[in-house]
Amino acid sequence: MGWIIHRHGILYAEEYGLDQKFEALVAQIAATFIENFDAVRERCWIAERDDAIVGSVLLVKESDEVAKLRLLYVEPAARGLGIGSRLVGECIRFAGQRRYRKISLWTNDVLVSARRIYQAAGFHLVSQEPHRSFGRDLVGQFWELALPPGRPPRPSPKPG
Repeated sequence: MGWIIHRHGILYAEEYGLDQKFEALVAQIAATFIENFDAVRERCWIAERDDAIVGSVLLVKESDEVAKLRLLYVEPAARGLGIGSRLVGECIRFAGQRRYRKISLWTNDVLVSARRIYQAAGFHLVSQEPHRSFGRDLVGQFWELALPPGRPPRPSPKPG
């Protein structure tokens, strides 16, 4: 998780001019994932190529029926190799296996490559709203992907 936070902070500052508050948001998302991790319903994938980490993504439980895709990242040198699409595909596959009915995500319109990946995977834009965050004016976007109907989601096991 430290790597994910570190690389998001550096890359998003360099490529999009986002300030340290973005890195703090990523750290908060990562901390929440670790503190509340549900091994049955959630996952983190780390992509490697030639023994180097080149990408990552999280899928977290938003509700029994909705999973949330978080923190998709691909290293600049590994872009164009299909890694982002593969990571999103793993999220979709896993969500289907866990009987989620939908995957949601939030992104910003400046993340053009990520949006292309989401669109190609079947996500559709639900809403967008301008906001001032991370030191700049952005347009936040909410995307969703409906998953094929199946059996109702399995409840998470209670710790015990």
